[in-house]
Amino acid sequence: MEDKITNFLAYNGKVGVTCIKSTKMVEEARKIHDLSPLATAALGRVLTITALMANEMKGKEDKITVQIKGNGEIGTILAVANNQPEVKGYVQNPYVDLPLNEFGKLDVGGAVGNEGYINVIKDIGLKEPYIGVSNLTSGEIADDFTNYFANSEQRQTAIALGVLVDKNGVREAGGYLVTPMPDATDEDISKIEKGIFEAGAISKMLDEKLSLVDIARKITGDKYIKVIEDCKMPTYKCDCSKEKMKKALLSIGKKELENILEEDGKAELVCHFCNRKYDFNKVELEKLLNQIK
Repeated sequence: MEDKITNFLAYNGKVGVTCIKSTKMVEEARKIHDLSPLATAALGRVLTITALMANEMKGKEDKITVQIKGNGEIGTILAVANNQPEVKGYVQNPYVDLPLNEFGKLDVGGAVGNEGYINVIKDIGLKEPYIGVSNLTSGEIADDFTNYFANSEQRQTAIALGVLVDKNGVREAGGYLVTPMPDATDEDISKIEKGIFEAGAISKMLDEKLSLVDIARKITGDKYIKVIEDCKMPTYKCDCSKEKMKKALLSIGKKELENILEEDGKAELVCHFCNRKYDFNKVELEKLLNQIK
């Protein structure tokens, strides 16, 4: 099954559900950054929730940036996406490694840390971007974003994120986001809570080759769930270019650029998101220097 995002409505439109399979996207990130299994699980969850949130944006120019800064060994995690969604990201420590947690699973919470914050910036065509900040609660990512939605967007959600890693890389990755509408009844919410509890882990359902429709039915308990949109395919894609790197060099200022010319006579810039290298020779640097007044 290809990576996909599918939007549903359950219980006659009273509950919104979005499910995502993000296996190939997360595997691409693992390969680009040469991530440890633990870093793969952590970044994979963040890329997945970023894709789910980007999916809700309407405009082609809209962009979302998600930053997590915890007190764990992995350091900062950053993900950026447009509404396609094309997603990119990185972790500060791609080789982080810790013992398995008490449940015998990769210790994402320990790697991220339970103190720190989530910072979300949505650039959706308004005069100023929307900025939401929320404290980390566990470092497990899904719990932290449930807390983020409740506190920063006043939105009750149920979130699951999972990345299953084996010796060959990412076996399965995905997640879901469930949002009851204001007219959802206590009975509807109770059925969903029961469905989520009985369904088990999202990575396990994907590993059992359940389709996103099957997963949506299982977590909601609604056999008649309605598909609203089924055409978005999340991908890992970096939009860096030499032109953007030129702007980065110009932004450091005249003095810094003069120092680089004097000391090295050249510059090599590496993109954090895809590790692509951009070389600037002496002539190119001098041209840039002439552009700064």
